[in-house]
Amino acid sequence: MSAPAVAPTELFADVPSTRVTSFGQWRALTGRIVWTMVSKGELIGALLTPLVFTVGFYLPLRLVMQFQGIDYAQFVMPIVVLQTMAFTMMSNAQLAAFEARTGFSTRLQTMPVGMLVPLSSRIAAGLFRSVLSLTAALIYGHIIGFRFTAGWGQTIGFCAFALAVGTMLAIGADGLGSLTKSPQALSQALTLPTLIFGMMSCGFVPETQFPEWIQPFVRNQPITQFAYALRDMAAGGVSWEVLRVGLIWLVGGALVFVPFAVWASVRRA
Repeated sequence: MSAPAVAPTELFADVPSTRVTSFGQWRALTGRIVWTMVSKGELIGALLTPLVFTVGFYLPLRLVMQFQGIDYAQFVMPIVVLQTMAFTMMSNAQLAAFEARTGFSTRLQTMPVGMLVPLSSRIAAGLFRSVLSLTAALIYGHIIGFRFTAGWGQTIGFCAFALAVGTMLAIGADGLGSLTKSPQALSQALTLPTLIFGMMSCGFVPETQFPEWIQPFVRNQPITQFAYALRDMAAGGVSWEVLRVGLIWLVGGALVFVPFAVWASVRRA
């Protein structure tokens, strides 16, 4: 005698229903990226990169700047932090390009995944990397003599401003990565402007060390203004006149990069 047939609805009646939320999807994708960073040793690079910048920038120029009466550890650390944030930008760009090239981004678009979840998960993972790199940079800076002398408020502002700059750059780079789909080509394309804006700024040497014809560009470009704001936050406290220019560049970049990154992430190839 055969057993009575069981309807599918009755078979799974005791199984609790699940409801997948965008937050749960974001958490899963962010955890996946962070775990990939850990397993591939990328976080070790995030901790060592600031060390390379600190040693490479501080040692060659500290004696020259000392003769000019400049505490070079205090002077150079803002640009070390900014260059560290730039490497997080490149990491985000390569990740977005890799996911686009392998079809992972297209696959997510065919699934019931929140429209902005993939982009926000990449940015969150990049922010995690930035926090580690910033912490390492400040430790190395403390070793060479860098100090915060303007109180806890300015110290928190320093860290928040640096992370905001890094996140703004990472968002724009993520959009480029989603479009180009070539991690190698994108890395090469981003390296040149990063070097130009970094070296042609007042982060390494004072404005007076540049030829007069290029000083207006050096003085007014965004990396210099970011370095000015960070330097003042670390020593004495930043004034609104200095911070205002850096915020204008920061907000202006966000207004351009955020819509671009969203469009590049959600568009269908």
